[in-house]
Amino acid sequence: MRKLLKQIVVAVLMWEARLALRHHRPFIIAVTGSVGKTTTKDAIFHVLRDTNSAVRKSRKSFNSEIGIPLTILGLPSAWHNPFLWMRYLKIGFWRAIAQRKYPKILVLEVGADHPGDVSRITSWLKPDIAVVTRLPKLPVHVEFFNSPEDVRREKWELACALKPDGVLVVNGDDPYVREFCKGTNARTVTFGYGEDVEVKGSHPGVHYGETGGNSVPIGTTFHVDGKGKSYRVNINGVVGIQSATAALAALAVGLAMEESMERMTKALETFETPPGRMRVIHGKKGSVIIDDSYNSSPVAAEAALETLRAVDGKRKVAMLGDMLELGEFSEEEHRKVGRIAGSFVDILITVGERAQWMAEGAEDAGLEREKVHKFQDSETAGKWMAECVHFGDIILAKGSEGSGANIIRMERAVKQLMEHPEDATKLLVRQEDEWQRQYK
Repeated sequence: MRKLLKQIVVAVLMWEARLALRHHRPFIIAVTGSVGKTTTKDAIFHVLRDTNSAVRKSRKSFNSEIGIPLTILGLPSAWHNPFLWMRYLKIGFWRAIAQRKYPKILVLEVGADHPGDVSRITSWLKPDIAVVTRLPKLPVHVEFFNSPEDVRREKWELACALKPDGVLVVNGDDPYVREFCKGTNARTVTFGYGEDVEVKGSHPGVHYGETGGNSVPIGTTFHVDGKGKSYRVNINGVVGIQSATAALAALAVGLAMEESMERMTKALETFETPPGRMRVIHGKKGSVIIDDSYNSSPVAAEAALETLRAVDGKRKVAMLGDMLELGEFSEEEHRKVGRIAGSFVDILITVGERAQWMAEGAEDAGLEREKVHKFQDSETAGKWMAECVHFGDIILAKGSEGSGANIIRMERAVKQLMEHPEDATKLLVRQEDEWQRQYK
């Protein structure tokens, strides 16, 4: 019954969303890729929101066959409440055909968990600008596809759906993206850190502040070259090259829309990344938490660990949970991440069955066995670390979400370590009441 209800809701929402697009004709910016979609989408919204145009973005990670129509219609999710869904469908129909004030620009996130996800969306969604963040060697969700190449091709469907005069904004450092670009005639704007990109980043690093006599990371800094000029950009509250790359993508979109680089780089100084994406949080006893708990994949975990390696701190602690949906690649990828962590961390904490391969990989890399601690759930791991935390510790928390027997939810460990856990609802991912009820 629930499956039937979902099918009906999806069908009606998609029909209403198509009506809304046909009636209101907004400028559509759609973002896809296997890494950094949500942060990129938020960064694009941030640099465009001060323009004269009304802009709407996908809420959180609303990137599915339900989430995208909800964004187009400006509706929240009703979760599992059929009566609330009926109400929202009525509101959606009115907004599709009669709403007067509708955004001129939509910034949408488009995901692909299974084969056909993007192609079903692009059968009716035709973006003016398509943004491709990264298509790595081993993408997330590969378990549900025949091969990593099939995942990349599914994501690339968004680029193929561009309007005839549309613009393609891509990560020029990604070899798979570059290869796909050879088959398109669309106007293309590239971003990245290589020499032959149009929006070029350089000198990414961490900037520090002082708390209680201790120098702590407080944000990311980098330079960007575009339109013949160089600008320095500071993004507060987040560390790692991931946020800088998302900002470069946003600037590339703005460049394609002939926005001012000076205005956009200035706007990024107030940009806040979404919860659970390399956010810096004050921890107990003068420690610092790098909260990357939203999700995990091999390429994202490796990037997070490289950030932890680069940040100044007295002890480096990695709290790593299972990376899900990797299928036949799971064991080797967990071991690989473990070897990276084991090469430099002072303490490794693993959460989940698969993460035990990380522990073995870390020991293979030379990390002493007494510095490796294994747990089955993130809350217990967080409580243990809270008892052992030292002043000046830098603690990275990362893992997949999961559900049922595979539940990871590393934000629960982060909450145990926070100096002010009462702020969890504002700072952490998945804190809504429905998440707490549905996914205990």
